[in-house]
Amino acid sequence: MAQGEKIIGIDLGTTNSVVAIMEGSEPKVIPNAEGNRLTPSVVAFTDKQETIVGEPARRQAVTNPKRTVYSAKRFMGRRHNEVQSEEKMVPYGVTGGAGDYVKIQVGDSEYTPQEISAKVLRKLKESAESYLGHKV
Repeated sequence: MAQGEKIIGIDLGTTNSVVAIMEGSEPKVIPNAEGNRLTPSVVAFTDKQETIVGEPARRQAVTNPKRTVYSAKRFMGRRHNEVQSEEKMVPYGVTGGAGDYVKIQVGDSEYTPQEISAKVLRKLKESAESYLGHKV
């Protein structure tokens, strides 16, 4: 690591996620674009093909439940026949054959849980870059 470089740490949670850096010997949680230290692990897709992540996505869950994905992490690495009880707890589509890995159906598109989580990770990375003033 070069002198002055910062290392970020990300906690990708099922409900909320956070990004932090070390400042001296103390960890500092970086606020997101909304000014909050916690970022909801929620991704929403609008009818205009826009992707919204975090608090703005969580706010639209009431008006757009079938296109708002949360708790995607609980489906990672699991086959469709393993998630019947969890599938009933979410308004969005959970698809796949019994032995297939779970996919999340949003409109005409299918996403893996990893793809949904990557969108949350990207938002956290952008928050860190904005805070630090350079790419990470």
